[in-house]
Amino acid sequence: MRNFRDLKVWEKAHKLTLDVYAASLGFPDSEKYGLTSQVRRACASIPTNIAEGCGRDSNADFARFLQIALGSASEVDYLLLLLRDLDMLDAAIYQSLNNQTAEVKRMLIGFLQHLRRQNT
Repeated sequence: MRNFRDLKVWEKAHKLTLDVYAASLGFPDSEKYGLTSQVRRACASIPTNIAEGCGRDSNADFARFLQIALGSASEVDYLLLLLRDLDMLDAAIYQSLNNQTAEVKRMLIGFLQHLRRQNT
């Protein structure tokens, strides 16, 4: 069993989640149960799935949760683009969050590849 707090990818995903929450504070009230909620839940799903996977017994189970986290990161990637195109996100904030999301995705892919190599 791993400690998720020791993983750099979890740390980066947690920071991204905090930054998305901060950026979404200024979203319109009309989106409270729409895009605001959706982007926050998708983003929080990334470190949550990493943490849950750490509690699993096998690398295969852990990899499955990392794959789910990667899917959530792709969802965040799109939602940030949508928010930018709807003028709900400032271009500079979008760029920063987009860069963080891309880094988390790269790290998740690398971690998945590492786990798969260990299983062969």
